[in-house]
Amino acid sequence: MKHIPVLLNSVMKALGSLHGKKVVDATFGAGGYSRAFLDAGATVVAFDRDPNVIADAEKLKEKFKERFKFMPFPFSHISELSDEYDAIVFDLGISSMQIDIPERGFSFRGDGPLDMRMSGTGGSAADLIAESSVEELARILKEYGDIKKSMLLARVIKNALPKTTHELKKLIRNPKDIAPVFQALRIAVNDEMGELTKALNAVPEKLKIGGKCVCVTFHSVEDRIVKSIFREWTSPVGDPRMPVLEEARFSLIRVAVPSEEEIANNSRARSAHMRGVIKSY
Repeated sequence: MKHIPVLLNSVMKALGSLHGKKVVDATFGAGGYSRAFLDAGATVVAFDRDPNVIADAEKLKEKFKERFKFMPFPFSHISELSDEYDAIVFDLGISSMQIDIPERGFSFRGDGPLDMRMSGTGGSAADLIAESSVEELARILKEYGDIKKSMLLARVIKNALPKTTHELKKLIRNPKDIAPVFQALRIAVNDEMGELTKALNAVPEKLKIGGKCVCVTFHSVEDRIVKSIFREWTSPVGDPRMPVLEEARFSLIRVAVPSEEEIANNSRARSAHMRGVIKSY
């Protein structure tokens, strides 16, 4: 299945004219966002830790030359950039191309090793299950998957020690819990929330005055992190007991959600939210 960038039109509208601008695409994926930014005249630095995307990145490099640079690292490495940028964009979650390869273990639809590593390095989901206590596994299922009976399910999974996606799927009695369990393990394996927090904390110093940070989220856990950090950035600075507070460093961009037409064309868009901020000073 071809990966379709979600809320791309809303993101482009929020960013405005990109001709001559410098943009960070924090989540390159299949390159849909980067290509749109480049076609609009921007210079783009793109991050992605997934080695499977390098071929698509090389195609953009061949076409756009010095206007495109690919960084094969997690987006938390934004903190190491030396320049300031006009926009930093995050398209979070998982891409269709990752789901569609059974050998990568992201999806329960096809059988494959219980892997889920975006970078292909470090411990797999099977390793995480084997090395975690029942309590830790239950926390992961509850916090990242909102599993109601997380302790019970954690015990079942821990006792079975599944090695493949279908072995794990068979252990989950409630069909509604299957996707959330896979999501929770994927988030934990890749430390997605830790990476997101580190990356967002680096954004204020990497944006120019008037620069924009835009995030497209797909589930409540990452959306809560983005909302919380954006709320902090857009709140007045100082002691609330004092009569005068310093102006907030950022202002909010209006939230966008996918249209019915976009959801019909791309079911992955159903839970998406676009949130953004503009740097005031």
